[in-house]
Amino acid sequence: MILGFIGTGKISSSIIYGIFNSKLKVKRIYISSRNRSIAKKLEKKYKRVKRISNNQEIINKSSIIILGVTPNVGNTILSKLKFPKNKKIISLISTIKLDKLRKLTRNKNIVRATPLPPIEINKGPIVICPPNKSAKNFFKYLGEVIEIRNEKLSYKFWSTASLMAAYYEILNVSSSWLIKKGINKKMADKYISELFLSLSQDAVKKHSQGFKKLVADSQTPKGLNMQVLKELRRSKFYKNFVKSLENVNKRVSR
Repeated sequence: MILGFIGTGKISSSIIYGIFNSKLKVKRIYISSRNRSIAKKLEKKYKRVKRISNNQEIINKSSIIILGVTPNVGNTILSKLKFPKNKKIISLISTIKLDKLRKLTRNKNIVRATPLPPIEINKGPIVICPPNKSAKNFFKYLGEVIEIRNEKLSYKFWSTASLMAAYYEILNVSSSWLIKKGINKKMADKYISELFLSLSQDAVKKHSQGFKKLVADSQTPKGLNMQVLKELRRSKFYKNFVKSLENVNKRVSR
C-alpha cells in the first residue's frame, strides 16, 4: 500500500501517526509540503514518509490518495489535477459533497471519511460514506469504522464531530476550578482526565443500555449529581448545546 496525502494538517498528521502506531502495513507515504513544519517533522520521524512539493507527482506515485485540504483549497486545486480512474480517493474535506468531488476529480472511486484526532492512538469512530471495502480495510486498523450509505445522514456525524473543542473546554474549566481551589495543576489535570476517561469507557461498555439510563443511574435523590444536572438544565445549557449542533448541521448540509 502506497499512500499520498494532499494537505498535511492536523487530521492528516494524526492519521499518519496512527498508521505507525498500528499493525497496518504501508510501503510508502508521500505527503505534500503545504504545512512545512508538520511535513518536515513527519519526514524526519518516519523513514517511509517522504515530502513531495508537486501534488500531481503524489497522485502518480500513490495507490490511495487522501485529500486533507480545506474546502477553499480543494475547490481551487482539485480540478487542475489528474486523478486516474484506478486511483482510490479518500476525502477528509468537510463541506465538499460527493457529487462535486467526483466532478472535481473526474473520478468515481471516492469516499468521504470523518476521522478525529484520537485516530493517532487508534481510537475513536471513523465514518465512511458510502461504504467502501478498500477504505474500511484501511481504517479498521486505526479506529472503529462506521459505514453510512446516505450522505445526508452522514452530515449528522460531521456535526457531532464538532464537539471536540467544547468537550476539552469542559475538562479545562473543571481542572481550572480545582486549581483555583488550591489543587496542584498536575494533580488536577490528571484527576479530571482520569474522571472523564473512566466515564467514557463505562459509557462504551454500557452503550446498549442507552445513555438515558446512565443519566438516571448516576444520580441519587437530592444528591450532588442531581443538583448539577438540574442547575445546568435550568440554565438551558443542554438546549443551547443542541442549538449549536443544529447550527453546525445547517452549515455542513448546504
